[in-house]
Amino acid sequence: MCVAMPGVVLSVGKRTALVDFDGNKVEARTGLVQIQPGDRVLVHAGCILQKISPREMEEMDEIMRQMEELV
Repeated sequence: MCVAMPGVVLSVGKRTALVDFDGNKVEARTGLVQIQPGDRVLVHAGCILQKISPREMEEMDEIMRQMEELV
């Protein structure tokens, strides 16, 4: 199963952005959507796929926590 992870954009460069995943900061490729610092985004395979709302991010974080509890 492949899962896109939610994160928060910290900074934006020419082709990449620094995205925070609960304290893990990762460079991700931009270009599919216009983003700016503070945006919540979904990242899959190192690419930002789309922006999401704060509520969507909270819901996805809760799902991830529940999945971790099952393991």
